[in-house]
Amino acid sequence: MNRRSLLALPLLAAPAVARAQARYPERPIRLIIPWPAGGSADAQLRSIGELATRALGQPVVIENRGGAGGTLHAVHLAREARPDGYTLGQMHLSIVRRPYLVRTPQWDTTTDFTHIIGMTGWLFGVAVKADSRFQTFQEMIAFARANPGKLSYSTSGIATTNHLAMEDIVARERVELTHVPFRGANEGVTAVLSGSVDMIADSSTWAGNVEAGQMRLLCVWSAERAPRFPNVPTLKELGYDMVVTSPYGVSGPPRMDSGVVKVLHDVMRDALMSPENTRVRAQFDMPINYLNTEQYQDFILRRAAYEREIVTRLGIRME
Repeated sequence: MNRRSLLALPLLAAPAVARAQARYPERPIRLIIPWPAGGSADAQLRSIGELATRALGQPVVIENRGGAGGTLHAVHLAREARPDGYTLGQMHLSIVRRPYLVRTPQWDTTTDFTHIIGMTGWLFGVAVKADSRFQTFQEMIAFARANPGKLSYSTSGIATTNHLAMEDIVARERVELTHVPFRGANEGVTAVLSGSVDMIADSSTWAGNVEAGQMRLLCVWSAERAPRFPNVPTLKELGYDMVVTSPYGVSGPPRMDSGVVKVLHDVMRDALMSPENTRVRAQFDMPINYLNTEQYQDFILRRAAYEREIVTRLGIRME
């Protein structure tokens, strides 16, 4: 039912919402995280699940389902899972983007999900091993220009937000870098530390290694410098008119009951704002990007149009 219909029939809708809220939940809820365990999104959403478990009186069971740039669970949510509120998953921009990258889309993000709440985003950046020859991002670009294809960088998947951002930079600089996709940012960190990849362009799973002196951070992609890394420039300071945080939230199958959606939204909003989850987000420098259900649905509609445009402009395809 669309928003106009809900507004037109408040007296009819309210009892149904109340009944759904009174019954739900009656059994465990599954929350699918489409990345391997150990990354920033995994930590943040696990915290949400733990806090929601306490509030709901039923366990929120975390299921890690990594691969395909974090989109493996999308078909299950869109086509297979029942819209009863017992199967949820992280919604992020790679899911919004993917239909515009393939010849035969498997879902439409604007119609095939119930978008519940917008939560947070990532601090992205480019980091190298501590003994790398590159002290600055500019030095890396200069080397890449003189040595086409000799440098490699990792991301958490093909056509992810961080991959597209790097492709945008590569196109602007007219350099050639070799992209090495992994299932998650933590695997990219391991690859850089082992020397098999030159740098990582991904979310702040690298932060602890930077603080420990094992890696060097060349730039961050936020609007302002990261508080934990005040000496590291932003992309904007380096001359790129880019801010990349890739906000994400939680969604479910299409046509979920509005009363169930309200229960989930309210519990997850309280968890998001809690001191516990705030500490987890601070650990990874994850900005708060809270959107209520209506706002998040509107964000997805607008973002889908933007993703179609940028994929077309960069000419990136998955097949």
